Amino acid sequence: MRYLVVRKRTLKMAACALAVLILAVTLLVRSDAAAVYLGVNPRKTPIYRVQTTEKKVAISFDAAWGAERTQSLLDTLKEYGVSATFFLVGFWVRKYPEYVKKIDEAGLEIGTHSNTHPHMPRLNETQMDLELKESCASIESVTNKKPELFRAPFGDYSDKMLNVCERAGLKTIQWDIDSLDWKDLTARAMSERVLSRVKPGSIVLFHNDGKYTPDALPVILLGLKNKGYTVTHVGDLLLTGDYTIDHAGEMKAKQ
Repeated sequence: MRYLVVRKRTLKMAACALAVLILAVTLLVRSDAAAVYLGVNPRKTPIYRVQTTEKKVAISFDAAWGAERTQSLLDTLKEYGVSATFFLVGFWVRKYPEYVKKIDEAGLEIGTHSNTHPHMPRLNETQMDLELKESCASIESVTNKKPELFRAPFGDYSDKMLNVCERAGLKTIQWDIDSLDWKDLTARAMSERVLSRVKPGSIVLFHNDGKYTPDALPVILLGLKNKGYTVTHVGDLLLTGDYTIDHAGEMKAKQ
């Protein structure tokens, strides 16, 4: 009888140990460490920032609704002699082609922000592909330039979406600093937020029609200059040649 009790206890302990082992392996497979220890590819990630020793930062503006503050942003960028990237939704391009032309003629970079601003992961691959093709075609019809960058609406992405973007020849760009201009932060609060978080290789998110963005932008650009940063567009910040994107979305040169 005692033997049976001991044997049952041993079996229970073995079962618990096996369960813990299975859980540990499952967590490892889902983590970035799996790439090293098990040779399993972790989840794909867009580019949030770039690893660099240079004090360079990229600023970007998403444009989906409204355009009344766009000219003010363009004037400020010109005044400070800096570049930026505008991610444009297809319906915005078709509604405001004159601003698309102004952005392009100012020498600024244009990427796509989808065609109809959907939650991309909720679409099937055919719908995703159509979102990219139609938005790029709208931009190209005005600028005669094919976009090379994509920013997902709501920052919402999936492996399937990233694969579709890769096949379309588009790099997917997120951000590591959100100005929160979409929350109508004051110009002072927005400036303090951005300037306190910036690092070499950062990508900053703004919106073209943020209520206080035109007031905050000059302060931010001056602050970045005083910190020794060069402000540029996303494409200029990205690495060329072989690179990796880690689990946190940092783009790094392959060693």
